[in-house]
Amino acid sequence: MFSCVKAYENQNYAALKRGCLRRKVLFEDPHFPATDDSLYYKGTPGPAVRWKRPKDICEDPRLFVDGISSHDLHQGQVGNCWFVAACSSLASRESLWQKVIPDWKEQEWDPEKPDSYAGIFHFHFWRFGEWVDVVIDDRLPTVNNQLIYCHSNSRNEFWCALVEKAYAKLAGCYQALDGGNTADALVDFTGGVSEPIDLTEGDFANDEAKRNQLFERVLKVHSRGGLISASIKAVTAADMEARLACGLVKGHAYAVTDVRKVRLGHGLLAFFKSEKLDMIRLRNPWGEREWNGPWSDTSEEWQKVSKSEREKMGVTVQDDGEFWMTFEDMCRHFTDIIKCRLLNTSYLSIYKTWEEVQLRGAWTRHEDPRQNRSGGCINHKDTFFQNPQYIFEVKKPEDEVLICIQQRPKRSTRREGKGENLAIGFDIYKVEENRQYRMHSLQPKAASSIYINSRSVFLRTEQPEGRYVIIPTTFEPGHTGEFLLRVFTDVPSHCRELHLDEPPRTCWSSLCGYPQQVTQVHVLGAAGLKDTTTGANSYVIIKCEGNKVHSPVQKGTSMPEYNVKGIFYRKKPGRPITVQIWNHRLLKDEFLGQVHLKAEPDDLQALHTLHLRDRSSRQPSDLPGTVAVRIISSASLTAI
Repeated sequence: MFSCVKAYENQNYAALKRGCLRRKVLFEDPHFPATDDSLYYKGTPGPAVRWKRPKDICEDPRLFVDGISSHDLHQGQVGNCWFVAACSSLASRESLWQKVIPDWKEQEWDPEKPDSYAGIFHFHFWRFGEWVDVVIDDRLPTVNNQLIYCHSNSRNEFWCALVEKAYAKLAGCYQALDGGNTADALVDFTGGVSEPIDLTEGDFANDEAKRNQLFERVLKVHSRGGLISASIKAVTAADMEARLACGLVKGHAYAVTDVRKVRLGHGLLAFFKSEKLDMIRLRNPWGEREWNGPWSDTSEEWQKVSKSEREKMGVTVQDDGEFWMTFEDMCRHFTDIIKCRLLNTSYLSIYKTWEEVQLRGAWTRHEDPRQNRSGGCINHKDTFFQNPQYIFEVKKPEDEVLICIQQRPKRSTRREGKGENLAIGFDIYKVEENRQYRMHSLQPKAASSIYINSRSVFLRTEQPEGRYVIIPTTFEPGHTGEFLLRVFTDVPSHCRELHLDEPPRTCWSSLCGYPQQVTQVHVLGAAGLKDTTTGANSYVIIKCEGNKVHSPVQKGTSMPEYNVKGIFYRKKPGRPITVQIWNHRLLKDEFLGQVHLKAEPDDLQALHTLHLRDRSSRQPSDLPGTVAVRIISSASLTAI
């Protein structure tokens, strides 16, 4: 995964460290200097901040003291509980933090070799489709010799302060971390995909079936190494970080540090009774102030759990900011959960593997409507189809599809001001089975995401077999920016961008002809087919000028619903389009009938119900059954 890590700002950690050791100097980062510009992008500094190296703050500085854990972290003066919550989640996953903090043993202070220390560190983050290596010096902002941002329980432990500094460098300055988004940090730590869930809107507190289903999904994400965060929405400024009577804090991000089904009862009774409770453990980044309801640290409910089970769960009675609660109580008191899935794309895994396609795109402005790629959302019907379009296929009868669109992160600096996100989202349309060119008219909408001014938008959807087009857009037309599209499916989806509006003209066009007309044929279904005792296992073939579209087999019915579409660019519009129905058999398929369609542009009747006929070229006779077909034709190749 890290063989292709890109050096941020072209700073090579190993070369810079060697240079400092050779010159016997401590590293000073010219790209993130120890000045107010690295602290703020606007406003004036508060109390006098002094940048100090760890050796000037304490004796015996260390990267880690007694290992790394979610208890190490405390939030500082900047409103970055979201980042600290993400770090807490990260600290509970050894395989993940060792990716973010590479060569951690080599980076650790060595008291026996003080000359090997050069005041330089580096960290890995996933940004916009690639891992980047961010180099920093060890100068940290302090007031009265105290770290003013993220810091550890132990005065001489610095991993979290240094990770935060590297992340602030990516963001532009420390102030840019104020009021950020946990989902973004979780993705940046893992390269995973964040799925936000609104607990209030989903009514998970009152709908037990939905809640149980959600718990199983959360448990699966946790057990497969994913990261999870939770929060309570603050509606007003006064609500921000207001403590509720139950001990929880509004507008505040909590890290989920454990998810499990807890066995109730003692001894053999617990084993045979098999009564279990869905439980979740959370941590407040402040390192204090906990939930005080049922199953809080000192509550009597813990008497229902055996001592060995409590020890296994790591239950403590310290006000360390970490606490257990039932999943039902969590759904009742929290408003949002963020699940960061680590989607497994390895074929050498016992777990479900995903096929991932990752494509970069851009919303760009152009005077020519055919070259404009910033059309805005569907509210802007005149320009909507000018947006970038991506086609993919679902190859199974039904498949779960995960789609994430992420806009390029914007830095906040004093020179450029605060980097604001665009409001973005996407729609998915089911299209013809053989579409190769861009959409120009509305097709049935299969799914759509929300539109929000966040860095990324995620959608999980289940879709039947077929071909689909994703149209990612900004909310308003004319807005420009880069984006990354990630599509995950169970089997390869062949996702790609559609660049052309119509078939290209080539040097062969004058010899072989160029399409004069475009026709969309939509076979809805059939009725009264030649029956057997079990019904026909029928399918449709649509034929036009050597091109074919097949439908899946509809099993055991004489009234199948095919709902299959084909689009054809016709060089010889005088030739009819043929729709055939076949019965799928073990040895040889049986012909059930066909119809011929003229499909002329001036045919005002779109829906036709036609009797099936045999294949006789002279005097075709009727066969049992009818087929329902909807036809749209146009002399303009960009009409459909």
